[in-house]
Amino acid sequence: MAAKPKVEIFQPVDEEGSSYDRLRQAGAELIIPDGVWAQHANVRGTTEADFHADAVIAAGVSSRTTLLTAKTLDGSPDLRMVVYYTVGYDNVDFDAAIERGILIVHSPTESNWGGVAEGTFANILAMLKRVREKDKWVKDGKWRDPSLMGTYLGARQIDDYPGLTVGIIGLGRIGGRLADLMAPWRMNLIGYDPYVDDSVYVHHNVKKVDLDTLLRQSDIVTIHCVLSKETMNFIGAAELSKMKPTAILANHARGMIVDVDALFDVLDNDQIAGAALDVLPEEPPDPQSPILGLGEKLLISPHMVTGNKGTGLTMAVPWVEKAILDVLRGEVPKHVVNEDVLPLWKERFAGKSLI
Repeated sequence: MAAKPKVEIFQPVDEEGSSYDRLRQAGAELIIPDGVWAQHANVRGTTEADFHADAVIAAGVSSRTTLLTAKTLDGSPDLRMVVYYTVGYDNVDFDAAIERGILIVHSPTESNWGGVAEGTFANILAMLKRVREKDKWVKDGKWRDPSLMGTYLGARQIDDYPGLTVGIIGLGRIGGRLADLMAPWRMNLIGYDPYVDDSVYVHHNVKKVDLDTLLRQSDIVTIHCVLSKETMNFIGAAELSKMKPTAILANHARGMIVDVDALFDVLDNDQIAGAALDVLPEEPPDPQSPILGLGEKLLISPHMVTGNKGTGLTMAVPWVEKAILDVLRGEVPKHVVNEDVLPLWKERFAGKSLI
């Protein structure tokens, strides 16, 4: 009797385990660590994943604590796919996967990326309307004070106030949804994304500009691009120096897109007004990290802007289950992000069912 194909769940998400039961019933053998991803999310530092040598599929989340390197992939020579419960997939060596004919599949569930857009807007509003400061002021026994004045966002036609300018870096699902959410506020929306058609800008009522123009003109710069070799430290000292001294930077994408040391310097020296971050290069951060000592200049959350009740990663469980079953049958699943690998993958695995 042939051995059952091994599916390694390197970071579990399905707390109920029903999807795992169905995969077992379909003929797969699952390798699952104790606990769920959330229980491992507070571990500081990174580790290199070590998959079982016979694993044919690996499933988990995109997390900076667990890296899927070329060595990781080489440890499982028959690996067909790495599939994610997340929309992000940046902890895998993308080039190594392509070279080895391994599919990378993600789960762009609307609750995931839609939640990022909503959370980004909420954090921007909290900064501009000084929500935290007003709350603390009153709880400290004080009342009205000029320092608590918020910022008006939208254009006012009656008195010719032009409104704030929001610069969106990355006009994919998240950036596009954010633009749509901001549209009724009548703010000026500009964007930079060299990888989308002009029709995308038109659809979301965003003016296309170059990066330099976006940085210089925006009152809010918000980042929604993927982490890649191109976007590593994409916003550094040179880019931050072009922003207005009254501007706010928002990063709800990946921490390593922004040079956090350079960001600390410009905030500490009042070269920009503030920052709203859901992500950091090191997660969780060292409690002594300088960026955490900036007080009201920084609004920060623990990389869980997608963490909304009734949504989150659980929405992706059936997607991942379906992708695993497809690949075990030798079929191409939906939501492949490295489509260049498909000719090689089909040559290796197409039509070769394991269940």
